[in-house]
Amino acid sequence: MVYYLIALIMFLIDQGTKYLISSRLQIDEQIPVIGNFFLITSHRNRGAAFSILQNQRWFLILVTVVVVVGIVWYLNKVRKTRRLLPLALALVLGGAVGNFLDRLLTGEVVDFLQFNFGSYTFPIFNVADSCIVVGVALIILDSLLDMRGGKTEVLEVKETSEAKEGNE
Repeated sequence: MVYYLIALIMFLIDQGTKYLISSRLQIDEQIPVIGNFFLITSHRNRGAAFSILQNQRWFLILVTVVVVVGIVWYLNKVRKTRRLLPLALALVLGGAVGNFLDRLLTGEVVDFLQFNFGSYTFPIFNVADSCIVVGVALIILDSLLDMRGGKTEVLEVKETSEAKEGNE
């Protein structure tokens, strides 16, 4: 249950920040936070990450429904046996539902976090995108730790077998 609460909190933070941006700033209006490095910029995206699949609203909605169903199913399966993976899935779930609601209601996602690195501007993103990226990174970390743990168990079994053979 706690993981669904985390997903809900992330969803509410995402929707709250998007509401503040869309209700208080005109599109393309900017507020410098840290000089030209970090700006709050009101932007709309009719596609997915990095503006790919522009104007593919119904495809993105369908994919998100499938992903959300899969996450909920898998989260219920692993939530009692693991810790990091359910947290990661909760973050992805909250972010996916946040962007899903935008696409469903308006056909576009509100983005507003802009970072500039010299003359390069990183694609503008939002809290939901951040949750998805952090969640996926944690899923990868969990997988790496799980693989490492599995190798450790294999090594321990092999060492134990070799020790027994040496004593015989």
